[in-house]
Amino acid sequence: MHILAIDDDEPVRDLLESYLTAEGYRVTTAPDTASAKEALTGDPVDLVVCDLRLPDGDGLGLVRHIRSETQIPVIILSSKDQDVDRIVGLELGADDYLTKPFNPRELLARIKAVLRRVSGDGRPPRSADDLRAVVQFANWELDLTAQRLRAQDGREVELTKAEFGLLAAFVKRPQRVLTRDQLLDLTRADGSEVFDRSIDVLILRLRRKIESNPKEPRLIKTERGAGYVFDTKVRAI
Repeated sequence: MHILAIDDDEPVRDLLESYLTAEGYRVTTAPDTASAKEALTGDPVDLVVCDLRLPDGDGLGLVRHIRSETQIPVIILSSKDQDVDRIVGLELGADDYLTKPFNPRELLARIKAVLRRVSGDGRPPRSADDLRAVVQFANWELDLTAQRLRAQDGREVELTKAEFGLLAAFVKRPQRVLTRDQLLDLTRADGSEVFDRSIDVLILRLRRKIESNPKEPRLIKTERGAGYVFDTKVRAI
């Protein structure tokens, strides 16, 4: 598997190259946006690790470029003071993130997890922008603009702002494991006051509203030790 590691810090690039190479990956490094784009036109890349602060451009702009041109999964690296950028990166379609300074073993685990998720039945929609205003899943229709959830029989189900934010995060990223931290970032992006343990409460409330049997959920499934997955196909209408 070929990994492109983009970071303006040479010691970080050297660490990524040596560690991931020792783990059996082929690694190409790039110090800036220009060299990263050049590398993407060469040998096929299986995954990108991208720092958000680059000397010749915005790392978010590079993530947007990768998402618009390819289906390559992206893990973003961010500093602790880059909360907003990290949230935007996830909204643009980044698959995961890691905060600096990071443990290389944790990055390796996240790389393996992302590569497992994207292999097999194909990639989900590349970003939230790929979905239109109204989407269908199972026996439900969700209007992302009006923030309305309607059953197949026409019955409308009321959602709180936090519940809608969480459901929107799921429908924009179907069949992908999302950690609690990712869900927190994605739901806070729209201004919802959501906190760590309240994610679990919101999951329970959503299951009661959209699952035929909340005790045996078929849509919002728990991946033990990893997070949650919206395990159904989503279609824009």
